[in-house]
Amino acid sequence: MTTRRSFLKTSAVISAGLMVGPNLFAYDKKYIGLQLYTVRDHMSKDPNATLARVAQIGYNSVEGATYTGDERFYGMDPATFAKALKQNGLIMPSAHYRLGEEQMNGSSQKGTILNDWDRAVDDASAVGIKYMVCAYLSLPERGDLEHYKRTAEALNKAGERCKKNGIQLCYHNHDFEFKQENGQYPYEILLNNTDKNLLKMEMDLYWVTKAEQDPIALIDKHPGRFPLFHVKDMDTTPQKRFTEVGNGSINFKNIFRHADKAGLKYFFVEQDICPGDPYDSITKSISYIKANLV
Repeated sequence: MTTRRSFLKTSAVISAGLMVGPNLFAYDKKYIGLQLYTVRDHMSKDPNATLARVAQIGYNSVEGATYTGDERFYGMDPATFAKALKQNGLIMPSAHYRLGEEQMNGSSQKGTILNDWDRAVDDASAVGIKYMVCAYLSLPERGDLEHYKRTAEALNKAGERCKKNGIQLCYHNHDFEFKQENGQYPYEILLNNTDKNLLKMEMDLYWVTKAEQDPIALIDKHPGRFPLFHVKDMDTTPQKRFTEVGNGSINFKNIFRHADKAGLKYFFVEQDICPGDPYDSITKSISYIKANLV
């Protein structure tokens, strides 16, 4: 029987846990997300119909993959796109952006971390985005470790701008950040040369694993730094191709046991290449996730 004294004691313990460990009750399991790059061809043809189909399959959260360049969300202004999301019962808590150091056709791309970032942040706020993610560094944007340190400075500055709008800046990894130079990984350079409150990480579980790194070891070393996961699986062939979640070799169950320590808030299924219609692949992935991860 619960007494007033035991109730107060339990409440105090919960309150203390929330104060000293805000990641104790980290991610909301009701949200199953999809990175829209997975259905990019469908989105380019008919974004409204694609969002409706994604929602019908069972996803209720998406991550954006376009904005850089035209400063529009799949051809829509922020208000129009926000309406399209709402009509389909979707939220978009996260979206991808580029660094913008590389020029395209001789000019700088707008809506990037280095070019017109103020507008990008304001537009993200209008859509309800909580996490703006540096998606990828092109070959010219990588360079040596000193170059990565300069990139870290730019990310810190961009993170400060995001913070003014209540948005968290993140960085999404591939495998090239785990190629050592002078005994150091570029990924660690980015982690150690940025303010942990201004830059957090979206851990792509496929690319971390392909780089022969341990996602759990990274979480243990940098607790609370990973509010976002990309959930994509790796098949068992020598080529280590992308495959549907649960169809490959990555132990998602074990990784998700460390979600609280990671600081996980949202995760997104992503499959860069699908063997057939991506709708079939994302249906298989969500079936596994519902049965095993949420």
